[in-house]
Amino acid sequence: MTCLVRKIEARDEARWRILWAGYCQFYEREPNAAVADYTWQRILEAASPVQAIVAEAPGMGVVGIANYMLQESTAALTPVCYLQDLYVDADERGEGIGEALIQWLVDEMKAHGWSRLYWHTKENNYRARGLYDKFTPRDPFVRYVINHPPG
Repeated sequence: MTCLVRKIEARDEARWRILWAGYCQFYEREPNAAVADYTWQRILEAASPVQAIVAEAPGMGVVGIANYMLQESTAALTPVCYLQDLYVDADERGEGIGEALIQWLVDEMKAHGWSRLYWHTKENNYRARGLYDKFTPRDPFVRYVINHPPG
């Protein structure tokens, strides 16, 4: 499928919220309107490190989202990009949309001199991992998480 990947705009809010809810459901997170509202607010805020892109298909509108953050690193001289959330409408998966979203970020990394683009996923997310393996092999790091409040 041919799609246009572009920076998110305020007009994308309704569709972003639908895809965001699907993303949260996929990762078995309880929907949280306050978090969604705050995330959306930060995406639109020019000074925020939270940014987003969308994949728009002709005649279908927005079919995929990617939320990412630029951050400083103690291991590099230029920013790194953390792809935090990538989600494609379930009916449109396998059409190259996720690949187009990641490729857009790879191109931005090269154009702006970011030192690294990285992301993580659940170990059993085999379909997505098949896509990710096209870009780079997984690394050997293990993630630890402490949530506050505990639970």
